[in-house]
Amino acid sequence: MSDNLLRDIPKGAYYRLVLLHGWGADADDLIPLGRELCQVIKPPVELVALRAQQRHPQGLGRQWYGLFPSDWAAVPDAISQLQARLKALETPEIPLQRTALLGFSQGGAMALASGCDLPLAGLIGCSAYPHPNWVAPSIRPAVLLLHGRQDDVVPYAASEQLLKSLKTSGLETALVSFEGGHCIPGELIPRMQQALHSWFN
Repeated sequence: MSDNLLRDIPKGAYYRLVLLHGWGADADDLIPLGRELCQVIKPPVELVALRAQQRHPQGLGRQWYGLFPSDWAAVPDAISQLQARLKALETPEIPLQRTALLGFSQGGAMALASGCDLPLAGLIGCSAYPHPNWVAPSIRPAVLLLHGRQDDVVPYAASEQLLKSLKTSGLETALVSFEGGHCIPGELIPRMQQALHSWFN
């Protein structure tokens, strides 16, 4: 299977949305969400779902790096590989400046860690968390964080910590909380669409 499990390129695509799945999932996990988000964006949006480089230790799904136990030493290489893959997606028709990145859980952590150092249109981190000693760069894309207050997998405090770090730059940042757990609720799809529309236009 290639790096891009799915790559929808509608005619006249002018923007790009890249999806990063969570620990133990695979690239197809976020495709329905991505398609729904792209429906309201004009001109059309190219949709790309990337799969993590490593196999999940239990044999199903993938991981960006080991989590149980946490293999933090592998994070810099995982970020470097992901950044190279994101740069490889760039075309004259759709540069990085018209590319947004959305990640869930471990994919959200990777989206923030890799995307903040690239000239992207914006980043969406769903149930994300900061890697140890991560510091947000002073120049970075706009960021929208979504997190459930009852999340028992990645505590809500993780996004609060991300927000604190991101706000030091004074650039666009928002944290939207919801009553729920480790998920991306349908009622927040309009909020994500609003962010994408703002960043792309």
